[in-house]
Amino acid sequence: MQTGKGGYHGVVPAGLKNIETILVGSGDRFPNNDRLPLLIYRQVFLFETNHPAMELEQLFSKNGWHKIWHSGIYGVDHYHSCAHEALGVASGEAEVQFGGEDGPIRKIEAGDVLLVPAGVTHRRLSATRDTLVVGCYPPDQEPDICYGYPEDRLSDEAHIAEVPFPEKDPVTGESEPLATLWPG
Repeated sequence: MQTGKGGYHGVVPAGLKNIETILVGSGDRFPNNDRLPLLIYRQVFLFETNHPAMELEQLFSKNGWHKIWHSGIYGVDHYHSCAHEALGVASGEAEVQFGGEDGPIRKIEAGDVLLVPAGVTHRRLSATRDTLVVGCYPPDQEPDICYGYPEDRLSDEAHIAEVPFPEKDPVTGESEPLATLWPG
């Protein structure tokens, strides 16, 4: 799919067959999310310009996701109790661990998009020097940063349970494939 000059080639819908789903259940320290899987959309984009971060920002914005930022992924375990988070890899590659110290580790690279459900802990283990990630959140969701302090667990779990499902997938701008992969 092309969105005009300087747009992106999204391998939509055929490329969306390559979505990895990982259910990261609660643990001793981190709540994670027992009902919504982490989604990794593999190699969704072939960037057309020398500004892949801008291309991702335009896509996310067009699809209604907001509070867009450009950076890397924190190297410390953290999660968001009040928002889901989309992470588009504009350049480079990284290893990211989900769910805490015993959780799954995945390599992500330019062209991948991750959809991290509220509560799912994530941290960067390693990254190439050129790694750049574009992050964003669904409309009407305000991200917080939580570190798994025991005294916050009950309130964090209550917040996570109340986070609404996004109406639009951050990649397609449609309800699918999100509505199928995150049944409500």
